[in-house]
Amino acid sequence: MKLILNITVAVLLSSLAMFASAADGWLKTMKSFELTDHMGQTHTLNEYEDKDYIVVYIHGSGCPIARLSVPTFLSIRDDYESKNIEFLMLNSFIQDDIPRIQNEAKEFNIDFPILKDADQSVARSLGVERTAEVFIVNPRNGEVVFRGPIDDSLGYETQRVVTEHNYLRDALDTVLAGGTVDMQDIPDSKGCLVGFFLS
Repeated sequence: MKLILNITVAVLLSSLAMFASAADGWLKTMKSFELTDHMGQTHTLNEYEDKDYIVVYIHGSGCPIARLSVPTFLSIRDDYESKNIEFLMLNSFIQDDIPRIQNEAKEFNIDFPILKDADQSVARSLGVERTAEVFIVNPRNGEVVFRGPIDDSLGYETQRVVTEHNYLRDALDTVLAGGTVDMQDIPDSKGCLVGFFLS
């Protein structure tokens, strides 16, 4: 009986260690970058060092979930812009060129940078998989402290009437208060797959 108990405890501890390792690997580090936005301006990670955090939204022109999520992202930006946080978008879509991105920015009145990650190296460093995913990043060291969906209002061919979980807002409140986001409570993001060049 004691042997069975010891084996059970060992298996549980091993499972917890594997989960912790997987969680650690999920939150990666954003590489230093120099990217041009849809308005022709060049931006670097270093220029945001005076910000507490930057919030990066994975953009993709024409993606239905990404398009539906933009107004919510803009609303959150408006609510938190006085909190020393910079809001950006990152476009790593192979099929999106600057004119196409400009058209969508105009349609949605996006008035902050949409950075074109032409070689996809920034997206790779973050582990990007889908559009409409958001990342909260410490701009001084590139550490990602949150990644996930904005909220739970959108899914594949579904849309909630009432939003039950505001993942991005809750994460921002947590990190601004000096806390750590429990990533076990954050589901995977819904959105269009970001295709990558063969490396």
